[in-house]
Amino acid sequence: MGIRILVVDDATFIRDMIKKQLRDKIPGVEIIDAPDGARALSQMKSQTVDIILSDWEMPNMTGAELLTSVRSMPNAGNVPFIMISSRGDRNHIVKAIELGVSDYLTKPFSAEELLKKVFKQLKIIGKTPAQRASGGSTQGIAFASVDVLTGGAAAAPVAARPVAANPFANNSASALGAKPAIKAVEAPAKSAKGKAQLRFPNNRTFACVIREMSLQLMSCLMQRADGLPGLFEQAVVDIETGDGNNLARVNGYVHSIQAGENRPDTNVVKIVIRFVDNDAEKFETLSKYIAQM
Repeated sequence: MGIRILVVDDATFIRDMIKKQLRDKIPGVEIIDAPDGARALSQMKSQTVDIILSDWEMPNMTGAELLTSVRSMPNAGNVPFIMISSRGDRNHIVKAIELGVSDYLTKPFSAEELLKKVFKQLKIIGKTPAQRASGGSTQGIAFASVDVLTGGAAAAPVAARPVAANPFANNSASALGAKPAIKAVEAPAKSAKGKAQLRFPNNRTFACVIREMSLQLMSCLMQRADGLPGLFEQAVVDIETGDGNNLARVNGYVHSIQAGENRPDTNVVKIVIRFVDNDAEKFETLSKYIAQM
């Protein structure tokens, strides 16, 4: 009997990345996907699934609402449900457990972390698949087409700006938070003086200084260090929204990375993160942040 997995996330980039990672390691897996909980439920009316992988924050119907609905279904109440979220705080995880989640995966995650969770649930339901020979990419979407990554649209350009001798001088490394966009009229990029924290798979975290931001992407400067991310690598951006309390998290991927200064020994790296969320609440938060710049 085959394995059918339902992937639910409002970001096409995240769905495509998960699908590629699963297909690379689970021979013959059938994957269906949906951009929100409402359409996921519609998919489940006509077919059964073995595992559900769902984002928490989505428009129309959240992952929490989807989980509640699934647990009330007589034919799907026991389906393993893995909740995926950029929020990994204890209260958030406890709430998911109370709602009946089977496991929890925090963004950004590596292919290994994703597969470990999925294989654990497959073993529980007695559907452990044969291991595919190694050699498949664990970089997920990194080798997919640029059209898939950008939805067929070219990335909005970010204007280059002169870099100060040391933009990190006298700056604390405190984390911040803000959020991206649903499809809307693009506001012009603005110069920012805020800070952000970039999170990548395998617990790699970097503080950065924001230089440009639009509804589609962010350009920032960070110190050169070990474990720098690669192109198309999954990222979560925490941006300070201004009140010190409203921490918003934006999902994205590395669009470009280059030296921040015209010197071979520079310790400054310029990185551009392209946002992938399609959530009205995140769009509103990010729009307000840009307006305050």
